[in-house]
Amino acid sequence: MIIDTHTHLFVEQFDEDRDEVIARAKAEDVEKFILPNIDTGSIPALKKTVADYPDDMFPLMGLHPTSVKENYRDELAIIEQELKNGKYYGIGEIGMDLYWDKTFVKEQEIVFRTQLNWAKELQLPVSIHIREAMPQTLDIIADEQDGRLRGVLHCFTGTFEEARRALDLNIHLGIGGVVTFKNGKIDRFLNRIPIENIVVETDAPWLTPAPFRGKRNEPAYLKYIVEKLALIYRTTPGEIACLTTHNAMDVFGELV
Repeated sequence: MIIDTHTHLFVEQFDEDRDEVIARAKAEDVEKFILPNIDTGSIPALKKTVADYPDDMFPLMGLHPTSVKENYRDELAIIEQELKNGKYYGIGEIGMDLYWDKTFVKEQEIVFRTQLNWAKELQLPVSIHIREAMPQTLDIIADEQDGRLRGVLHCFTGTFEEARRALDLNIHLGIGGVVTFKNGKIDRFLNRIPIENIVVETDAPWLTPAPFRGKRNEPAYLKYIVEKLALIYRTTPGEIACLTTHNAMDVFGELV
């Protein structure tokens, strides 16, 4: 069994063929799907997808940094109520993003810290988004880490030094399609990172691995990430699947 630790199967890109997408994933031994929320607008679709596939889908609840605007307090209030009243396996997708827009950097930090503190209070893992903000994000995690934080740096694309710092902060690395890119760079040092600190993900429908770059991503393509990791770690895809599934359970708990 393989766990896709970060996929957005609830978004509209899958509305026409979600059943077929899930069937293709299961044919490749991808049997469990962790679904990070985006913002309050995505909650209905997230909850419907979980209701439609209750044995397969494991939702997270959070506010994505690119959705942080002037109304962030209102958004957070709804997210907080969801966490109090629903069954969620972590807080995410949260973090910092300075790539698309730097208008709300201060607000992004407030929202990120707020959700990190919820994670500590609720004893839930976090799924962390970082884009063009690695130093700042790691500094915030370090500042908030009191021994209770655990989680995943989703779609890790940083340096070896940044990877080591994340591990020191009790944060796993989420490895996705970038590891298959010719210019992805992380394949050059991943073998120096203990496999115990790695989980696999697709971020479907985005970040499609080679050889399907440019097309819609889907969880069945996790096999190409697993195969690349097997080459990097000089082992078999089956061993990578087994180890990363165990690691995902360590972070997110038994997914039942």
